[in-house]
Amino acid sequence: MPRISLTPPRTLLMRIATWYSRRTYGKVLEPGLAYGHNPRVLLTYVRLEQRAAKWNKLDAGLKHLAVMAAASRINCSWCMDFGYWEGTGLGLAPAKIERVPQWRESREVFTATELLVLEYAEAMTDTEPTVTDELAARLIALLGEEAFVELTTMIALENFRSRVNSAFGLTSQGFAEECRVPTGS
Repeated sequence: MPRISLTPPRTLLMRIATWYSRRTYGKVLEPGLAYGHNPRVLLTYVRLEQRAAKWNKLDAGLKHLAVMAAASRINCSWCMDFGYWEGTGLGLAPAKIERVPQWRESREVFTATELLVLEYAEAMTDTEPTVTDELAARLIALLGEEAFVELTTMIALENFRSRVNSAFGLTSQGFAEECRVPTGS
């Protein structure tokens, strides 16, 4: 159960945000409703997300796996749910997305580069971070410095998202269920 009301004041900003969310995602995102209690925070957060969505130096699949690994490490069920939906939209195999929380036991599902990205995402998300010089150097050698900066920043952004959503008490909003193929009974 959310720790904050998901019925913010119905300002013009919230009406626009609600319309945009429904149009883009098919439903109103609960984090947006929570942020709606502080319009300045909502606007700043939306601008950050819009700008981050334009970053393109890192492969989208690697970026998404890193985001999912960070969300999984923090145990943010809202982020994992939305991330599953987003990942399928990117064309990632559902079996791969589902294995992110147990990637160490499912190494055969991931490429060597993906495994390094997952390890880095977890190391960055640890409190306190456990990133090693060797891990960073291997990723820079594989991805290049621009992509490494983007990867690092996306993991930090997901840490922000997951920690805020968890603190707000937000849980699954049903995105993953919309992706599943119904079984015939």
